[in-house]
Amino acid sequence: MSPADIDARTATDLREAGSLKWTMFPDTIGAFVAEMDFGVAPVIRDAVTESLVGLSGYLPPHLSRAMSAATARWYGEQYGWGISAEQVSPMPDVITAYEAAMAHFSAPGSAIIVPTPAYMPFLTVPPKHGRRVIQVPSVEVDGRWVMDLDGVAKAFDDGGGLLVLCNPHNPLGTVATRDELIAVAELVEAKNGRVFSDEIHAPLVYAPARHVPYASVSDAAASHTFTATSASKAWNLAGLKCAQVIVSNDADAAIWNDVGPWAGHGTSTTGVVANIAAYADGKPWLDETLSYLDTNRRLLVDLVAEHMPKARVSMPEGTYIALIDLRAYGLDGDLAAWFRAHAGVALTDGLACGDAGAGHARIVFALPRPLLQELLTRMGAALAALDRVA
Repeated sequence: MSPADIDARTATDLREAGSLKWTMFPDTIGAFVAEMDFGVAPVIRDAVTESLVGLSGYLPPHLSRAMSAATARWYGEQYGWGISAEQVSPMPDVITAYEAAMAHFSAPGSAIIVPTPAYMPFLTVPPKHGRRVIQVPSVEVDGRWVMDLDGVAKAFDDGGGLLVLCNPHNPLGTVATRDELIAVAELVEAKNGRVFSDEIHAPLVYAPARHVPYASVSDAAASHTFTATSASKAWNLAGLKCAQVIVSNDADAAIWNDVGPWAGHGTSTTGVVANIAAYADGKPWLDETLSYLDTNRRLLVDLVAEHMPKARVSMPEGTYIALIDLRAYGLDGDLAAWFRAHAGVALTDGLACGDAGAGHARIVFALPRPLLQELLTRMGAALAALDRVA
């Protein structure tokens, strides 16, 4: 889909297509679900269509092996991490992998350390498994939001066992540097901890930033990391239920050889076909999409400054998600509900991303550009009206 074709898609078109993002809150501009409104790459569409002739049943081993090989090639070619196909296994989604990391690669009963603001399920899933969450608010350094290593160290001392590392970060948009990751690895190793590395947004990075797989930065990192990734965000395939886990040490591999086949049960055959096509042949479409998103992220920052002058937002280095700091406007309660009612836009209340997100709004900017502009204009008008009343 060309940029002109994307720009031509209206809210009515998107609602009629019927996605969750555009139907959960009728008559709003949807920006609360991490999906893109850009369709799907033709190579993926064709691969999925062809597969339905004989691959609509359970996942066959040969297809699983092909996906593992495609993932390993992608990681080697794009990120310089030379992993083998045998290190990669299918999973239905990254949150299922998160649950597996808690169950099999952290001490029973230990707390889960979550730097915040965070992707919402990182906070809500552990209590469902009897695990306490320790929130560690991120810190701003030179306009970038980064992990508070002192806070993480205290969290390990407070009973934390598994650190959640989301890189590229959802919702802050930070892409960690190699030096930053090495510092995390040294801390985790000193505390005898483990890391769950969520790299689902790895293909969505804007130059000059570059994705560095966490487990690749040192032998220590490889020894304590369970990595999860997927083509789902970068190629808009979340509903096809397919992700990958990467084990990076022999001890974890021995455990995963036993528990992994069942943990990965439910991975969609069609999703595997789509992920193979994305990793093998989807880069040209991804490059075009990244170019469109690059313009969108810059427009987001400019329009926030223009229409919401008291708000703050950092330029995302990766992903198509941002967090807008609206605390200066003094809004109380659920910001998502407020903006649906007063601006006709559907966002995520920052408080759902952890205590550090209070007073913020999480926005997905993978929209047709005219709709992104309308959304931010509406937000600004609603806030201006609030200021006039005050």
